Amino acid sequence: MSTIAPHEAKRPLTLALDVGTSSVRATLFDMSGRQVENIEGRTHYQMTATQNGGVEINADKLIEIICATIDECLQGAALHLPDLNDAIRAVGYSNFWHAMLGVDRDGEAVTPLYNWSDTRSAADAKALGNRLGVEWIHQRTGVVPHASYYPAKILWLRRTDPSLALKVSRWVSIGEYLYSKIFGQMVCGVSMASGTGLFNPNRNDWDDEMLTGAGVDRDQLSPLAEEGAGLTGMKREFAERWPALRNAKWLPAIGDGAASNIGSGCFTRGLIAINVGTSGAMRICWPAEAVKIPKGLWCYRANRRYAVIGGALSNAGDVYAWLKRTLRLPNDDEIIESQLAAMKADDHGLTVLPFFSGERSTGWHGEARAAFTGINLSADPIEILRASLEAVCYRFAAIYERLKAELSGDTRIIASGGGILNSPVWTQMMADVIGVPVVASAVPEASSRGAAMLAMETFGQIKSLGDLETPLGEVFEPNLRNHELYLQGRARQEGLYGLLIASD
Repeated sequence: MSTIAPHEAKRPLTLALDVGTSSVRATLFDMSGRQVENIEGRTHYQMTATQNGGVEINADKLIEIICATIDECLQGAALHLPDLNDAIRAVGYSNFWHAMLGVDRDGEAVTPLYNWSDTRSAADAKALGNRLGVEWIHQRTGVVPHASYYPAKILWLRRTDPSLALKVSRWVSIGEYLYSKIFGQMVCGVSMASGTGLFNPNRNDWDDEMLTGAGVDRDQLSPLAEEGAGLTGMKREFAERWPALRNAKWLPAIGDGAASNIGSGCFTRGLIAINVGTSGAMRICWPAEAVKIPKGLWCYRANRRYAVIGGALSNAGDVYAWLKRTLRLPNDDEIIESQLAAMKADDHGLTVLPFFSGERSTGWHGEARAAFTGINLSADPIEILRASLEAVCYRFAAIYERLKAELSGDTRIIASGGGILNSPVWTQMMADVIGVPVVASAVPEASSRGAAMLAMETFGQIKSLGDLETPLGEVFEPNLRNHELYLQGRARQEGLYGLLIASD
């Protein structure tokens, strides 16, 4: 069971804050890792996209959205839990990785929050890689030089707006900025630090050599949180605003990908988490002091104990949405699903590179764009859609091939995200392409649940993450005949990739 009625929830409770790139959620979980029903705050918002590739939002505006979402959750909780002020003992916090803002000496934002999808610093990332060496950066920081990460963004701002860059005293995530408002101090959790491109995931510390290479001093970054530490002692205005959280310990923010793995039960080397929302990611998470960082993939942290290795796709579920709109497919998804199901594997003669917003894993060519070949006058819109969904699966398969060396024993993939779970046909495609079973997650909000679970473990409310049972849904076994057909489709895609994007 993934949810529980408020009066049946096992105390103490944990509030889970989940800040995504388009919405903020605040929910409650009980000690068994079950989401408390009918209690939720949720706010949708939109970042500003500019014609030159910028994606940003005013940081103080996002802080207001986050706080208002917590308000909504606690107001709902008060209706169902009359003793609320004694019920919540922990706050877990999941936040999207990589986004960065600059604050002045007084801790006030002087830049917008620049999102991971902001590509204005692509040229600076390339120049940084040429100067320091792509593989040198990758092995030190777990990431390749890319517009997603702090170094490129900092160099871009210094180049394009030096007067604004000079106002910045410290580079921080939105999580650090939020806690500075609530607690009066900035502290960066290891998980969020690991997504900056300035952190060494095997040393669990800021990487001095990379800091020198990027021209960043340690005092321009927040101090790292100690393992097991939580924040308490809210400022008076917040203690009065949220009396139900006065006795709670707040865990420093963790990256949403790490939280999603933990929330979906994927924190051993035999379980792979795959998430298909607007974008996509495939990750493994397990206890490891140090790891070998595979070429083409990244290495982050959930905390000092749990390493996270995987890859990400800039385009996944949005490929379906774009084609549905552009090709004027039926509005009824059930009709589309039945049409997709009636088709055979790789039976359309099309080859697709689904890089509408550039490539991240495995080649990290941010300037790449989508390509379709094999289209003739008989091509049908549903064939183009099927070929594109298969193409996204091929990119996940390429990540899986890089992850295999880190896996142990029998492998299963746990799938989450509306992009894939709303289409059993696409989920079956994923199993057939990769050649391993795919299990649909039965957890409605994996990132929120993961944030709550990690807070509960960190603060001693549970002994280990494994104490909590994770509900699972339908199992999709791979069709081996289709798998062989898809190997041919993958080979065609790799050939087109080498021809148009990278020959190495």
